[in-house]
Amino acid sequence: MKFNSVKVTLTTLSLIMLHPLLGADESVKSGLKSNGQLVYNNAQKSVESFKDMFQEGNFYGRLRNNNFYFRYNADDSSHNSHLVNAVGASLVYRGAEYNGFDFTLGLYGSHAFFDETNDPVNAIKPGKDTLSRFDYTNTGNKSLGVVGQLNLGYKLSKTDFIVGRQLVETFYTKSNDTKMVPNSFDGVVVQSKDIENTKIIATYLYQQKLRDHLEAHSVLMVGDANSTSALNPQWSENDDSAMHKGLTYSALKAAGKPTDAPLIVLDIENKSVKNLKVNFSSYVVPELLSQAMGELNYKIGFDGWSITPGVRYIQQFDNGAGAVGGASIYLKGLSAYDNPNSLDAKMIAARVVARFFDYKLNLGYTNILDEADLVTPWRGFPTAGYTRSMGMYNWRANTKSYRIELVKGATKSGIYTTPFIQTSVLYIDGDVAKADTQSMFYYFGIIQNIPTMKELQYRVRLGYRDFVGDSSSISSYLDSRVEFNYLF
Repeated sequence: MKFNSVKVTLTTLSLIMLHPLLGADESVKSGLKSNGQLVYNNAQKSVESFKDMFQEGNFYGRLRNNNFYFRYNADDSSHNSHLVNAVGASLVYRGAEYNGFDFTLGLYGSHAFFDETNDPVNAIKPGKDTLSRFDYTNTGNKSLGVVGQLNLGYKLSKTDFIVGRQLVETFYTKSNDTKMVPNSFDGVVVQSKDIENTKIIATYLYQQKLRDHLEAHSVLMVGDANSTSALNPQWSENDDSAMHKGLTYSALKAAGKPTDAPLIVLDIENKSVKNLKVNFSSYVVPELLSQAMGELNYKIGFDGWSITPGVRYIQQFDNGAGAVGGASIYLKGLSAYDNPNSLDAKMIAARVVARFFDYKLNLGYTNILDEADLVTPWRGFPTAGYTRSMGMYNWRANTKSYRIELVKGATKSGIYTTPFIQTSVLYIDGDVAKADTQSMFYYFGIIQNIPTMKELQYRVRLGYRDFVGDSSSISSYLDSRVEFNYLF
């Protein structure tokens, strides 16, 4: 494996050298939370004319450098250690509010560097989202340039209506902006706080645009040779790592199912009872699949610290997708499923979260019952907050997971003047009969904004997966990521 490390060095230095050019300010306009979500720290203006709606808006810029080193303990014919570097930038403009209306435009760009001779694009793991694999294999282009946001909003009382391409943050959908381009959706979103102590989000999303795509695509369909004549058609539509690989264009067509069905989501959060937070979320993809999630978290406060037990339950309803694609999202071990043609599934989860001073200790457990795999390929992870760790998809049938996590330095502003540290140990007990694995996953991450240059944030994330016994045909591996963000 070869790589021009000079490019990485020059990219990093350029971010630092641009600081005086861009003009640092003590008041940082935006922050970046640990999950990649951008936080706008300055208030949106309200103006009296249509012209001022454009002139009094706010620009939010971001320069990025991402580096991914993925190393297997032992390479084989289809798994090789590799290094990917990428540089990128984004510019978001949020218009001022005029008579309740506003708008957002977000432009994003990325360019990836990797040695395609020794590291073929199909073998790249986390760094794949820094380019479009589909575009690269058809044109040789390693760059991405996309409109990630383009929407019109209207506010009525405490309710917002947003139409167009947008970032949608619900239980099932996330922007997941941890690479170079966010995950976005085309559709209509309604967000309301008109009911006391209650937040409601309802969506009708007719297309998705994943982080490594130039064009929007179906929310629940895999491309194949009948949907496009281009090379690698499996990367042309929803090719998310958690996508159900059996829901192809040809299979859906043959079954008389829609290939362009929308994603309808309802999110509700209620805090009417003191110390109790109640969450409900559901999604429907008509004629294919639906799911519902309920969660309770109750905070017990003490002098300077607290304990919050929580439980989550998910039920998945097969509305026709199981007969098309089967019970396994990866089409593996189908003979070990009780009903290989059904996607009816359930998950139970429990956790205890203790907070003391600047620390949070999280003990979590999840159990996907022995029925079918969960289908949630929109960057919202069903085990998140319980047993979800970097890159771990632990929601296959008959999988139990246990995690202990320690966090220090969390903040809602997205500006970490003192280091944000997160470390965890995760055990995944997968069903080997279903071609799954058993493994330990060790994670460490640190995020900090440079105190004298708060616009510049660095992130280091390290994960090591150690497979238990002979449950895996590939070797254990290290997933390491180093990232720099300059916000202006």
